[in-house]
Amino acid sequence: MRGLAFSDVSLTGKLLQGAPAQPLVTHYDDAAGTRVELSVATMRNWAAKTANWLVDELDIEPGDRVAVLLPAHWQTAAVLLGAWWCGAEVVTTGASSVAFVPPGATAPEAAVTAVASLDPMGRDLRGDVPAGSLDYIGDARLFGDDYLELNPVPGDTPCFMGSTVDEILAAAAARADALGFTSSSRVLSTLYWPAAVMDGFVTVLAAGASLVQVTNADPAKLAKHQEAERTTDVLT
Repeated sequence: MRGLAFSDVSLTGKLLQGAPAQPLVTHYDDAAGTRVELSVATMRNWAAKTANWLVDELDIEPGDRVAVLLPAHWQTAAVLLGAWWCGAEVVTTGASSVAFVPPGATAPEAAVTAVASLDPMGRDLRGDVPAGSLDYIGDARLFGDDYLELNPVPGDTPCFMGSTVDEILAAAAARADALGFTSSSRVLSTLYWPAAVMDGFVTVLAAGASLVQVTNADPAKLAKHQEAERTTDVLT
């Protein structure tokens, strides 16, 4: 089993510094009528499972390109954090060692395609895996809840669309400061991923804040979400 600690320079470590029981990502899908909330501890477990799977099964190494072609979702958050924890560079275009896609999508430029079920309760594809693809949830959930960085990822490692760990952390901190986000903020976002991953995910978590992410947002429900979640800020 892998070990317990983040390195000081880990992008994932910097984004998961809250108290274990603190809500980290609350995900609404207004079209499906679902709500799922993950604490820091639960998200950390999923990130660790993802990182372990990427390294042990797919031989991902620091600097390898991992395409994340998923909509805003708690599973997408786990994929991003897991990829960054093991030092991969997350991309949204071009060739990659592995691409994470939603059901029904393909990634012809990827060496390996992993399908994320996007099931709100974390169910896998239940055997309905396209030929030549992998079931991300079904496979990754079998791996350990802790991940040990045998070699800490240097700050100059590319981690997101050509930007390095240090650059992303600096940009996220500056953006969070400009928006007034703090560790007591609870931010409701309807921003589209992957285009808005920096604002709608990284910036919020870099501030130590809690994210309420709404996909397929119904404008008539947003005020109710804000009231129910006691949000302090909104990103749209």
